Amino acid sequence: MRTLSTRRAVTVFLAPAVILYLLAVVMPILQSLWLSLFEWDGIGPMKWTSLDNYARMARDPVFMSSFRNSLVYLGINLFFQVVVALLLANLLLSVTRGRELIKTMFFLPTIVSTVAIAFLFQRIYALEPMGIINLALDAVGLGDLATAWLGTTRTALVAVSIPEGWRFMGLYMVILYAALLAVPKDLEEAARIDGASEWKVFSRIRFPIIRPVWATVMIMAATYSLRGFDIPYLLTNGGPGTSTELLTTYMYKKAFRSVDFGYASAIAVFIVIECIIAVGLIIVILRRGRQGEGALG
Repeated sequence: MRTLSTRRAVTVFLAPAVILYLLAVVMPILQSLWLSLFEWDGIGPMKWTSLDNYARMARDPVFMSSFRNSLVYLGINLFFQVVVALLLANLLLSVTRGRELIKTMFFLPTIVSTVAIAFLFQRIYALEPMGIINLALDAVGLGDLATAWLGTTRTALVAVSIPEGWRFMGLYMVILYAALLAVPKDLEEAARIDGASEWKVFSRIRFPIIRPVWATVMIMAATYSLRGFDIPYLLTNGGPGTSTELLTTYMYKKAFRSVDFGYASAIAVFIVIECIIAVGLIIVILRRGRQGEGALG
């Protein structure tokens, strides 16, 4: 009887969340999948095209360019939000004074308006009048390197990726820092007594223990980056040319500028599949890393 009542309680608590998830996430995905099989302008009759929209993606040079840009955008974001965030969280353990202030300063960009962040980085990257980056280059005698970072195809993609990586770096740093606090201190002290370096303490004790949290952070950062839209759209609108066009911005333009909802839905389905593959690859890599550590141990 107790087991039955427990199951009922779990069902009662989970049911609202599951229903909301089905309505807000699963249903739109299924609708996009269905709509991707049609040619539709949002007003007239829907024309069945089967998989033509998916075949069209392979022939679309802008789509292929957007896909490559999205992968670069993902890599830069993962560097800041996973690698740098982990490094900062580890360094934060050794800070004795001002720790809360440091955490607040790094976390603050997470809650700042997207529009404000875009405007801030427009000023930072500006050439006329000179922004912070170009002023710094000029101050150290490298004024010849000053450029319009958002207006040059060589630098625009990196320039629009950095704000997104910086914005959520503090959030993931705080999450990883909380995980590091849970690492047993007696294990670290025992390792140091045995002569282990700080790198050995981190790689052999801290990181294996926080690996599940780190994996969660990596999945969150990867999926959010692949769905990134607002800051790149506000900064460059995909330009110059298509140098900063991401799958998300291209999907938006196809849906609401070209009113090609069928093709836009196919791109949306591709983004979902891309996220699923990214999560699967992360899980496989982490499992192999864990097995490798087990074999070494």
